Amino acid sequence: MLEWDTSIVIIVILLGFLAAFIDAVVGGGGLISIPALLAVGMSPSMALGTNKLASAFGSMTSAFRFLRSGNVDLKLVGKLFPFIFLMAIGGASIATFLPSQLLKPVVIVVLTLVMIYTLIKKDWGSVRTFSKLSIGKAILFIALMCLIGFYDGFLGGGTGSFMLFVLLMFGFDFLGAAGNAKVLNFASNLGALILFIFLHQVDYFYGLIMAASMICGSYVGAMFAIKKGVGYVKTLFIVVTAILILKNTYDYVMQLI
Repeated sequence: MLEWDTSIVIIVILLGFLAAFIDAVVGGGGLISIPALLAVGMSPSMALGTNKLASAFGSMTSAFRFLRSGNVDLKLVGKLFPFIFLMAIGGASIATFLPSQLLKPVVIVVLTLVMIYTLIKKDWGSVRTFSKLSIGKAILFIALMCLIGFYDGFLGGGTGSFMLFVLLMFGFDFLGAAGNAKVLNFASNLGALILFIFLHQVDYFYGLIMAASMICGSYVGAMFAIKKGVGYVKTLFIVVTAILILKNTYDYVMQLI
């Protein structure tokens, strides 16, 4: 546990707000919040656990805002929520004894394909075309979302972006995909958090301070997305995905050097 320090509190509040603002729309907030917690002196495992505490509050806030705006398919997310919750617990438990760097090359390739596809498909995600899924598509959809939930517990960077992309693949527009992704991201955050609490890898003092700033950032970010619409969400999605690619590539290269 870190001791009280005013400068650390300020850093946690400011970067927590910024991380949540971005994460509320397209995910990727962990790119800001986790390095912030590492920079103030937390161990990697403590930073991950503390970030999950704050992120759970942030994703819950933005999910609630999207729910109130009518941009969430309650029937769909209600069925997926428990599966993703359990898969995140499984991913977090495996992360305690397997190095997360094993997934880095796969994440870089997938994120690159996601961004290329989004740039090529100019009108993709502009209009909702989602309809009732066939049995085969439903199984594929559940499997992909469960895999992402597992990934969030195991590694976590870009979970919201992956969820948003899968929802787009199945016919949601960018705004609807963002809303549903935040509810499902809350499920994976909550599952992973429970495991980190069990392992005593959460700094509650700074975690709750960051949670308070993330609640504000998530609310403002979700409001911006709802007000600005599909075009704003798509642009931010592309920018955050590009940053995720660069960050993961840098981490992987530094690991090899």
